[in-house]
Amino acid sequence: MLSSIVKFSKSLSIKILVGIIILPFVFWGMGDIFSGGNQNIIAKIDSEKVSTRDFAEYLNRLNLNDQQIKDLKKTDLIQKILSEYIGRRIINLEMEDLGIVLSDSSLKDIIVNDKTFFKDKKFSRTEYEKFLIQSGVTAPMFEDNIAEQEKRRQLLTFLSRGTSIPDFLVQNAFNEENQVKDIRYIDLNEIFEKKQIKKDEINKIYNENKDLFTQEFKSISFSELTPEKLTGLKEFDKNFFNKIELIENDILDGKNILDIAKLNNLKLIKTGEIDKDKKDVLGQKNQLINNELFKKIFKKNEINSPELFEFENKYFIAQISSVNKIAQNPNDKSVVSAITGQIKFKSIIDNNMSIGKKISEGNFKKKDFEDYAKKNNSTIKYKKIKGLEDQGPFNKNVIKRIFKLDDNEINLISDSQLKQNYLIQIEKTEFLELDKKSKDFDKYKSVAKLNLSNSIYFAYDARINKKYKIDINNKAVNRLKNSF
Repeated sequence: MLSSIVKFSKSLSIKILVGIIILPFVFWGMGDIFSGGNQNIIAKIDSEKVSTRDFAEYLNRLNLNDQQIKDLKKTDLIQKILSEYIGRRIINLEMEDLGIVLSDSSLKDIIVNDKTFFKDKKFSRTEYEKFLIQSGVTAPMFEDNIAEQEKRRQLLTFLSRGTSIPDFLVQNAFNEENQVKDIRYIDLNEIFEKKQIKKDEINKIYNENKDLFTQEFKSISFSELTPEKLTGLKEFDKNFFNKIELIENDILDGKNILDIAKLNNLKLIKTGEIDKDKKDVLGQKNQLINNELFKKIFKKNEINSPELFEFENKYFIAQISSVNKIAQNPNDKSVVSAITGQIKFKSIIDNNMSIGKKISEGNFKKKDFEDYAKKNNSTIKYKKIKGLEDQGPFNKNVIKRIFKLDDNEINLISDSQLKQNYLIQIEKTEFLELDKKSKDFDKYKSVAKLNLSNSIYFAYDARINKKYKIDINNKAVNRLKNSF
């Protein structure tokens, strides 16, 4: 179970083990009911008051990073977090109404039977405490989270229990992946590839967007934090994690990396100026810095702002020490390639929007399909698709969309990145019969049940949003934002 739990104290929002319904409450600038100026109440759920203090404590438990804390004042991040918090409060109200509880003994059973905490094939209290230390959470916080997730799982089970799946829904789920379709299609990418990009067009875009065509070089200072360096021992013990916590506190207090290094007898390694590929201005690759650490630190923009990084049971303190932007030559291959790619991408979007509009308005018939191929010197190809796994030019997602089209229907289908773009005409569809005795029947029955459960969850979500009246004290929200 715990393998599905992100270290919730380190994330923006505590992850939910099961995909519980999201309750996005929209705030319409409410606040008139709080005109008396009560700053202690940040919201009301019907008659239940949500205190500013409770929400502030929830914010603190999220352990937002420095950038997220800065964003609280100038963005709507705090409203989004408040929306999620209210959603959680409402789900708890629903669970109370339904009598969903989790006893202490049941909570204990969940934890002691989780293999994450096993040693020598049985529960180890030491492994459990080690997990808590490494995760940076207290036992009550962690156990409250486990209890909340288990009750949510029970709520989902309650909502979907007793659902009987008729055979036609099983057949429909089977049909979504198992059809035989005869189609005609035009591969639009073959047309797009023929487009010639003129040098003047490339130069024009470069000159209009010079600021975008710079190569960024950053110098990085870092040190790995090992038990040997911090405690003189090899074990990742409590003293080591206490040292890590002290370093983290020093960072939050604004100490610079040089002072932290001196205080902890750490030797700082400096990379010199390197680009996103770890190469210096001469094209030589830097071998000093760990690849994973480099990926994490290079995307940071703040200069001389040290951070603590942890991955694969390794700990680092690192910072960007300088940033230098150098203008790229307009004839550089990477520049020409980037501009050419953007021009082609825009051309694909414009073309697809034009065709899509004609199709939606009913102005793209069979003759238009054939005329389009002739106009662009393209070949109309034929294909018999035999199921979702059929090998051919189309990926699975494209085939799924093709399977949703009716006979004689014409449509434009693209993948999510516009790398595959096709004009499709359906000639004939053959649906296969699912044998109730086949091994696939249970598989598609499960798919049908999941589809039905999702429909129930969305309906429940809509009902919950209508059931509760949410009032937000905007003055309290703004006051809390300005406190950061």
